[in-house]
Amino acid sequence: MTKRKRWDKSRPDTKAKVDEIVHGVFVMEGTMVAIPTHFPGTTTPIPRDEGHITALDSAKDGNIYGGTSGRAVHVFVGMFHGVTGMVFDLGSFPDSNNCPAICCAEGKFVAAVNGPKGGRLVSRNYQPLPYDLLQEWGFSRSPFDDIGTPGQGELIVDAKALPSGKSILCSTETGLHLAKVAEGGIERIEDVPGRGRMGLGSNGGLFGSDGKTLWRFDEKNNYLDREWCPMPEGYWEGGVSIWARNQVSGLQYVADSSGRLFSFDEEDGFNEVGKTDLAPIGAMAVTFDGRLFGSCGDGISRLFTYDPEDRAVKDLGIAVSLLERRRYGYQFGAATVGRDGEIVFGENDDLGHVWLYFPKVIKR
Repeated sequence: MTKRKRWDKSRPDTKAKVDEIVHGVFVMEGTMVAIPTHFPGTTTPIPRDEGHITALDSAKDGNIYGGTSGRAVHVFVGMFHGVTGMVFDLGSFPDSNNCPAICCAEGKFVAAVNGPKGGRLVSRNYQPLPYDLLQEWGFSRSPFDDIGTPGQGELIVDAKALPSGKSILCSTETGLHLAKVAEGGIERIEDVPGRGRMGLGSNGGLFGSDGKTLWRFDEKNNYLDREWCPMPEGYWEGGVSIWARNQVSGLQYVADSSGRLFSFDEEDGFNEVGKTDLAPIGAMAVTFDGRLFGSCGDGISRLFTYDPEDRAVKDLGIAVSLLERRRYGYQFGAATVGRDGEIVFGENDDLGHVWLYFPKVIKR
């Protein structure tokens, strides 16, 4: 039997080792801030069992729109710039229990909501910036418009805004559907089983997977190529579970269920770039300098980053917020990039918070 080493706690190197272990558990680069789902002192937070954040998207004005899952679905807006700094609940859907997608489109945003009777798409005008959230404030809630129900009682798997911003491509359990944002109404395109998520390519095509091949929808020509290219070797049983797009170059990152990361470009196809220490990958987004950030693992997940400059995947530790709200994160269900390049994570847990992650500035 191996005898365990005894550490002399009075020695400087022992103290250094303890600090390395304790402070190496939580996020080791950058700063995170956990923001509750309300305007403190003014509005009430989303109920804890209705606050699992499962969808996020960024609007052109820098505001963040999100949706929750749980006992009921809530749709919210996050404002974190100028004289704002709050999350505002825009409304709830008591007959629904899952929000798989939020899409920021032209003039409106669209939410996909699922319930026992199936899924539907709803839309609403963007929330205007308040005058001043330091000393004078006021909010109003506009009603949602019902775009329609894709399929008969089918659940929505994913939805994405097309490049024009005028239409939404919606994937259900058995087919692809095209929804008009302004006019309303939904048209079924083709019988394609919905598996996993969809992603916008570098040349404007919208992609999804059936597990073996990647299909591509061309909005301009209203054409669906069912077998655009084969999927790379990996674990794709449920399709592509997650995409993250570089908003500058159009390059996409995808991950299989084992944590293997691939870059994807419409010209070059797939290239494997690395693998996370834990799986599955729950959420990820790309900041403006090209670095990818995400979370991985079940239970208490860990953050990671991939830098294309050195082609390395690095563990960043467990999410922790120490500014104002002291909280450490468990699971993240969605991510997007904010106005100034910060990464916005949605916590997929009871009493979920919106997390802002400000990455370390790299010395170039």
